Amino acid sequence: MSLLEAIVMGFIQGITEFLPVSSSGHLALFRIAFDIKEAGLLFDVILHLGTLIAIFAVYYKDIWKLITCGIGIVIDVCKNIGIFFSNIANKKKGGYIRIVSSGYRKFVMLIIVSTIPTAVIGFIARDIVEMAAKVLIVPGICLILTSILLLISDHCNNGEKLPKQVTYSNAFMIGIAQGIATLPGLSRSGTTITACLLSGFNRKFAVKYSFIMSIPVVLGSVILELGDFSAVSWTGGELANYIVGMLVAAVVGYICIKAMLYVVKQKKFTYFAIYCFIVGAISVGVYFYRV
Repeated sequence: MSLLEAIVMGFIQGITEFLPVSSSGHLALFRIAFDIKEAGLLFDVILHLGTLIAIFAVYYKDIWKLITCGIGIVIDVCKNIGIFFSNIANKKKGGYIRIVSSGYRKFVMLIIVSTIPTAVIGFIARDIVEMAAKVLIVPGICLILTSILLLISDHCNNGEKLPKQVTYSNAFMIGIAQGIATLPGLSRSGTTITACLLSGFNRKFAVKYSFIMSIPVVLGSVILELGDFSAVSWTGGELANYIVGMLVAAVVGYICIKAMLYVVKQKKFTYFAIYCFIVGAISVGVYFYRV
């Protein structure tokens, strides 16, 4: 992969990961159109690391609080286990520590619940997703589905749910939506934000939840793809190109997260819906024309 190709794909990843137009779909279309030879899902993961950097840059305060609250949850769970065995040994009923005692602790638990179905779907459908990215009609159809979801999101009533009001069933369904959105052409941000809005989330919190909930999924993908390092023949130049692509994705992604906060608040998804429908329709048309 050349430096120019890495830069272009980094730009595509950064602008399409957070804007609701599907990064995987656009990367798949770009590779098919220009017949780019790539190292499987590994480069996708590296690009996603770039957008992960962007998420940390925008939401670093929230992420730090989530990390500290997560550690606090683990500590309190361990304490409750100790209390449980102490009660058994001493034949008494000691009081337990309340685990979910704040909005951020609830936020942590919601992300965990959302991650479970996403991880299961992603692992099971991993090979299917990789094959689907190589067939032009799949991202085309999924982009059309994305346009429909975006139109739905613009017509959702303004919700008021913040972490304390969100149910675990809401989080589970949003996790399923995120898992399905691994299909190329189905926007992850567009799908999960729409799922959040349909669940009654506050619009600003819907954006925050959609982006932060992607962190454990991306990290999980990195772990799964580590085996590719042994299967791929690396050169210094290729590694440098991959890093440049990641940095481009990070910078562009940061700008796009800021833009998304405005787009969701002002209900401006219609423009992206039109774009996704046009690109998707063209992709489907080209597929049948080639056939």
